Amino acid sequence: MHQILRPGVAESPEFSHVRAMFEGDNATAHIGAEITKLELGHCEGQFIVRPEMCNGHGTAQGGFLYTFADSLFAGACNSPGEVAVAAHNSIHYIAPAFKGDVVKGVAITRQSWGRNGIVDVELSVEGKPIAEFRGTFRVIPAKK
Repeated sequence: MHQILRPGVAESPEFSHVRAMFEGDNATAHIGAEITKLELGHCEGQFIVRPEMCNGHGTAQGGFLYTFADSLFAGACNSPGEVAVAAHNSIHYIAPAFKGDVVKGVAITRQSWGRNGIVDVELSVEGKPIAEFRGTFRVIPAKK
């Protein structure tokens, strides 16, 4: 199975919850995404657009971009150590990505209040924005 967290990322004890989350994340592994940085409220990563990810226009199908952005969102909102899940997410597509492109993403927690928060994710190719994702999350009680 594809290793999601780059070696050396999120290895300190306070990120054990996020490591476990990504270890069981088959969707993120399926797209070949790699988390390259994870800090409190901040998650970065990348993936390469494969031919089977392209639509009839020859561009990356939006669902793959959304999945990647959602994975970075999950890293950022779960980084404080409590289980957080999406309440609402949306994405704006700005420009296309093509087969072979390395899509990079940066997720930043913008606001957090009570059990809620907002995370913004920017996706880019060669430094040019291709999509903006905004997600709201809710912290839920841990499973016992």
